[in-house]
Amino acid sequence: MTRYSLLFATCLLFTPIAMAIDLANLWDFHDLQASEQRFRTELAKSSGDDALILTTQIARTYGLRKDFNRAGSVLAEIEPQAKSAGAEARARFALEYGRTLSSAAHPPYTQTDSSKALARARFDAALTIAREARLDALAIDAIHMLAFIDTAPADQLKWAQTALVVVEASDQATAKKWEASIRNNLGYALHQLGRYDEALMEFKLALAKREPDGNAQATRIAHWMIAWTLRSMKKFDEALAIQLRLEREGDLANRPDPYVFEELEILYREQGDDVRARQYASRRQALPK
Repeated sequence: MTRYSLLFATCLLFTPIAMAIDLANLWDFHDLQASEQRFRTELAKSSGDDALILTTQIARTYGLRKDFNRAGSVLAEIEPQAKSAGAEARARFALEYGRTLSSAAHPPYTQTDSSKALARARFDAALTIAREARLDALAIDAIHMLAFIDTAPADQLKWAQTALVVVEASDQATAKKWEASIRNNLGYALHQLGRYDEALMEFKLALAKREPDGNAQATRIAHWMIAWTLRSMKKFDEALAIQLRLEREGDLANRPDPYVFEELEILYREQGDDVRARQYASRRQALPK
């Protein structure tokens, strides 16, 4: 389900900053080229582990742009230095190398048993390093990447539960910021397993963690996940009320949402209103691809 993939892929940079540079302030995931340039500007002024960490983030900008070969080449250039670097640099290097092999951005045909095995080895290495160094948010990041390797719902449930244990046990603010995303992942896995009551509970907990962040789009997606689950529970009126509100909010923000239109189409068909269902099908199809 693409809506889930979009939210899953937003689990991006809640990692502890041991270095002097604030990576979060350099990232703009809506403008990856600009992010790359900011990392390169800082790289020109940096050395040692800071330079290695910045280089891993440059590689990541290429991976998010689906230029995995370029991302791998950037990382290969620093591999000799990374082997003897500090824990954060080594963990980030392993994590980003794994992402060049398997991630939400990879086309399915690239996800062979061989590529997934190589990615798993990198994510496992990142997890081991992060755990030993108490870099909790990096450990969570590595765990959540393993769910791209093990895609069966039962495995995704296992990885989400594993990540949540780290979140709840951590006293690090950057690890705590992962909770909304991890609970969303947990809810999605439960939904896939048909455990809708439990899924709804997790999506509501995710929403409660998401709202204080002030990210309107992420909050709307969290509401969408709740409505999607309510539809699966045959609670059509409740689901419809949420989706109609999300439609209004998206229009006001000039961000019409094809996933909202898709759900409204389905809900109206469930209620036997084919006229409105066709209206929302038309709205969805009219949006730019």
